[in-house]
Amino acid sequence: MEYKIRDICEYIIALVNEFAKRFGLTDRQAYNYIHRHKGVGFIEKNYGIIHTLDFSEAVDSVAIYCRHTGGKL
Repeated sequence: MEYKIRDICEYIIALVNEFAKRFGLTDRQAYNYIHRHKGVGFIEKNYGIIHTLDFSEAVDSVAIYCRHTGGKL
């Protein structure tokens, strides 16, 4: 299924905001961390599934993925 790029971008912004809250970061710090550890690509690739999760589960999924690529949060 094809998704609109705008929907994906808006979801990434919302997820970054929730990630920042969870880990006590600014939105910029959260985005930089997620981007550095390939989390943005993970979200884009898995958008069809991840956007159906609640934000808590989605943040957990991104955090786990980032840990697998060298992240420490």
